[in-house]
Amino acid sequence: MADAGEAVIIDLPASNVLKVEGKGRFSRSRSVVPYLFVLVPVILLLVLTYVPIVMTFWLSLFDWQGFSQGNRFIGLQNYIDFFAKPEYFGVVFVSLYYLVGAFIQLALALYLATLLSFRTRFRNVFKGIIFFPYLLNGVAISFTFLFFFKPGGVLDSFTGIFGADPNNNPLWLGDRSLINISMVFVSIWRYMGLNFVLFLGAIQSIPPETLEAAQMDGANKWQELRYIILPGIRPIMALSMILAIAGSFTAFEIPFIMEDGANGSATFVIQTVHTAFNFHQYGLATAMAAMLLVFVLLITWVQRVLIPDEPVELT
Repeated sequence: MADAGEAVIIDLPASNVLKVEGKGRFSRSRSVVPYLFVLVPVILLLVLTYVPIVMTFWLSLFDWQGFSQGNRFIGLQNYIDFFAKPEYFGVVFVSLYYLVGAFIQLALALYLATLLSFRTRFRNVFKGIIFFPYLLNGVAISFTFLFFFKPGGVLDSFTGIFGADPNNNPLWLGDRSLINISMVFVSIWRYMGLNFVLFLGAIQSIPPETLEAAQMDGANKWQELRYIILPGIRPIMALSMILAIAGSFTAFEIPFIMEDGANGSATFVIQTVHTAFNFHQYGLATAMAAMLLVFVLLITWVQRVLIPDEPVELT
């Protein structure tokens, strides 16, 4: 037995030492592997998302025509021009039409999804009819509704069934007070199917036993909707609202093809494209793109505050 002050030396076989060292290297390599898998997505996220965002805010501080040799630093002048000139800041009010239309679209999609989640005759047929417009090409939809809204077209003929004079109907795409409402109607018709499918899937994911227990307790359809369905699909509702808000500020395809922003129908994205490629004011267009990102993030933040992401518990 060794004394307390003596060092104890234990001789290990060389093979055991090699095993321990090999095990250490293996454990270190295993700890590095997850980071190697995450490295590629992180690099792509930085290169394709965060670097362009930083460059957007940086280029918005310059007076740049897109083809000049040098950029003149002007600070926040592009942002001042955006807020001061009605032809640029006015697109925010056009986006409000689409924002209101987005909430109307969500309400209709929720109503139809709730209605068709119960036992309804021909519900599969109605599901296909509602979702079908979302599958159509945007160019085809735009040209179809050009014929629908034109003077003497389908809409005027339809109103004539109820006694209206087709010759005295307003210009649906020529009146500045109606053109954005007409565009919003087309957007609601096309994109409602996506939210309808999301809501329908969320409602069908609610355990049937919960709804059956509520029915046995005497709950009517309104009480099932208020106390079971709406709380159960709250995460999907929050996601749909975020997508709808972002879509309302980035509306482009349908109004661009139908009117190209004429007669007060220019949306945020259309005005940005015209500013950059028609007027060659790339610095101002970049500032508008930066403000679009700020508006979307701000409204999304307000929406997340009003509707927090909380766990759903159905009792």
